[in-house]
Amino acid sequence: MMFWLSFLFLLSIIAINDVVALVVADAKRIPSTLDGPFDPVTVPYDVSLRGNAVDLPDTDPRVLRRVKGFEPEQISVSLSVSYDSVWISWVTGEFQIGNNIKPLNPNAVASLVRYGRSRFPLTHEAIGYSLVYNQLYLFEGLKNYTSGIIHHVRLTGLKPSTLYYYRCGDPSISAMSDIYHFRTLPTSGPRSYPKRIAVVGDLGLTYNTTDTISHLTRNNPDLVILVGDVTYANLYLTNGTGSDCYDCSFPDTPIHETYQPRWDYWGRFMQSLISKTPIMVVEGNHEIEEQAGNQRFVAYSSRFAFPSKESESSSTFYYSFNAGGIHFIMLGAYIAYNKSAEQYKWLERDLAKVDRSMTPWLVAAWHPPWYSSYKAHYKEAECMRVEMEELLYSYGVDIVLNGHVHAYERSNRVYNFTLDPCGPVHITVGDGGNREKMAIEHADETGNCPEASSTYDMYMGGFCAKNFTSGPAAGKFCWDRQPDYSAFRESSFGHGILEVKNETWALWTWYRNQDSNTKVGDQIYIVRQPDICPVHHTLPKRWFADS
Repeated sequence: MMFWLSFLFLLSIIAINDVVALVVADAKRIPSTLDGPFDPVTVPYDVSLRGNAVDLPDTDPRVLRRVKGFEPEQISVSLSVSYDSVWISWVTGEFQIGNNIKPLNPNAVASLVRYGRSRFPLTHEAIGYSLVYNQLYLFEGLKNYTSGIIHHVRLTGLKPSTLYYYRCGDPSISAMSDIYHFRTLPTSGPRSYPKRIAVVGDLGLTYNTTDTISHLTRNNPDLVILVGDVTYANLYLTNGTGSDCYDCSFPDTPIHETYQPRWDYWGRFMQSLISKTPIMVVEGNHEIEEQAGNQRFVAYSSRFAFPSKESESSSTFYYSFNAGGIHFIMLGAYIAYNKSAEQYKWLERDLAKVDRSMTPWLVAAWHPPWYSSYKAHYKEAECMRVEMEELLYSYGVDIVLNGHVHAYERSNRVYNFTLDPCGPVHITVGDGGNREKMAIEHADETGNCPEASSTYDMYMGGFCAKNFTSGPAAGKFCWDRQPDYSAFRESSFGHGILEVKNETWALWTWYRNQDSNTKVGDQIYIVRQPDICPVHHTLPKRWFADS
């Protein structure tokens, strides 16, 4: 008897050791930036993966209004600057669209959240503010829009890594939501990180979008980063007629129209995820949405809560926050970013205050990529790169997250178009699923190099893109092969997951919509090397002069 017990025990030890060996072997198969720079890889485009880039109709059950009166809908959570505070946002009342709209009174309904660490009773209460926004067009035949009442309430004094329950609404008129929940992020520290951060861009609201969000949700993220282009409401006329290409289908409209109800549809569809998982958004070009009075970005700035004031920013277009031991900086590509602009001065101040002993990781996000090898939007953001790259590099930004280009691409560590072991890894995830479909052409392919004059963009400072001055592409506007800075690229819909393991190692995984949850499209450990890449520790001299 003892013999067989000993034999079984021995087998169990062997089995455990085999499992450990497999795990270690699997970990060894995942490359790290220490192995780079990598030879460029392009995954061939699979035409069958174009998918259903068709918007959900307004009759889809997932976008219908299901509440009554002034009951809350489109409920979402977003972060303040640290773990101890979050924002709860929602909408009450119905939007109106037409020629004779009458805005709701935002003061007619209270903005109140009851919350606590137990479902019953919800022992804490917070009051916030509310607003209504309009999208107005002063042209005959165009329909105007006025939103429901949008509420934003900030909860404070929260404990880290703690589950909280909440209800929002106005109890005085029996218009309270069901009970929802969220979990706060961990405290800042070198060994304190969210388990998983989802990164997605250029979502829209198509059937591909639903696949992306379903896949993302199954990865159970603690935080969602949306790097711009939210609803694509500006691919529509005010009468609800939409197109994959606005300028192609509607070249003669007196102003670039939008169909604002798409924002409401998006908020309803996303509620099941973002009512429990915080979402942080930065603006994209599809949020510009020009209207009467030369106003822009009104829906974007009204519908989301931003920690602008808490991070000492004067704008919804740029702000920062901590997620455990990660400091995130969200930047605006469609407002002034030159060295004399307020955004640049704010960025200097924010970077100078980062304590890398508490938040070792520094991640920056904005919409259009600086390093993309696709034909679409090639070198479009050069003006922003010329102004801001040196500052971000001097403070040791580790990772840059972008969208805009409707494909996936990961760079080698790069600075000023030169491979640099201290440069950040740039990741483009503009493949969330919107109806404009995927980018599939590369600028380095024969006949695909854009004319330099095509990179002008009036929203991003004019024209800065020039021919390369050194390296294999010297004297040319495009490479004649996949650029050295481009490590991996593929045209498929999907999303990314960032898992920071400790103060120097983070696992980045890109998932394709067509794959199972366990299969990855791209994966790499991003490794910080503070010993060989020292970072800025003092305030720039010009900050003292300008502050």
